Amino acid sequence: MSVLAKRLQFGWSTPLDPKTGMAGLPPNLADREERTMNWISNYVRPKLKSILKRKEVPEHLWTTCPECAAMLNHRSIDRALYVCPECDHHMAIPPRKRFDHLFDNQIYELVDVPLPREDPLHFRDSKRYPDRLREARKTTKEHEAMLVAIGNIGKTRMVVAAQDFRFMAGSMGIFVGNAIVAACKLCRKEDMPLILFATAGGARMQEGILSLMQMPRTTVAVQSLAEAGLPYIVVLTHPTTGGVTASFAMLGDIHMAEPGALIGFAGPRVIEQTIKEQLPEGFQRAEHLLKNGMLDMVVHRAKIRERIISIVRMLSGLPPPIRGSITYRQRKLPAPVDSAGL
Repeated sequence: MSVLAKRLQFGWSTPLDPKTGMAGLPPNLADREERTMNWISNYVRPKLKSILKRKEVPEHLWTTCPECAAMLNHRSIDRALYVCPECDHHMAIPPRKRFDHLFDNQIYELVDVPLPREDPLHFRDSKRYPDRLREARKTTKEHEAMLVAIGNIGKTRMVVAAQDFRFMAGSMGIFVGNAIVAACKLCRKEDMPLILFATAGGARMQEGILSLMQMPRTTVAVQSLAEAGLPYIVVLTHPTTGGVTASFAMLGDIHMAEPGALIGFAGPRVIEQTIKEQLPEGFQRAEHLLKNGMLDMVVHRAKIRERIISIVRMLSGLPPPIRGSITYRQRKLPAPVDSAGL
């Protein structure tokens, strides 16, 4: 209500303000409106802000799909094995989560891997190599870029090695070479197959020629499995590139890949810049490599476990896997009759 309307309604006469030429409010109404404004400012507004204020969501509760940008809850991602329910994109999964899915009843034992000397070349780029290692260990809660575990998968004893792309892009250094050698030695000792999940950006540049030496080293270790007649199955995940692709990742008896995985030595951008041509759509993806004979199969992450069980038992000369467990209820036999008492 305007001041003029109030003057006409209540019939008071107040002097005009000499500065503005406007009539002021009577003292009682001015006090009333001031109290009203104080109540709104001191009580109503803070109350509304506290109700409508957006609560901060902790980062560990949500993640974003890198393919479709969908907001995904971490619990739902765990249940879906880090596969986006919106676009079916297979995101990077930590090795321990993969082990929980693979091994029977989530029971497995981690294999000790010999620790190499850290920073043998005293390498430094924008950061010191030890600082990068500390950051990666803090982020992943893992010591290095590969874990090796042993346990039962489908009631068949197996050794599983898995790279962790979160740890410096899963790059292959001396430790990764030690892990593969240790896994192969254990397989030969226990007469077990080796399952390897590869994901990496290549060799670790901070270790220079020492990281490149792991290519022939791991090749010799994998060859020892072939000489012993032990199955070696490689699962290529997104992405698998560089020196990893050029060594142990492409030497398996069976090569399977997850859908949409990028697999190659050099990346598509580097190839395009080199040959000055546009690459076909889907080039270096798992489906393209399957079509051209580079892979044996492309398997959804949720079905990889069952496929591994079937292949390992077939290569090992074992009967097909039994689905589920059969329990027998033992019948209670009657007490034996003492013939001497007859």
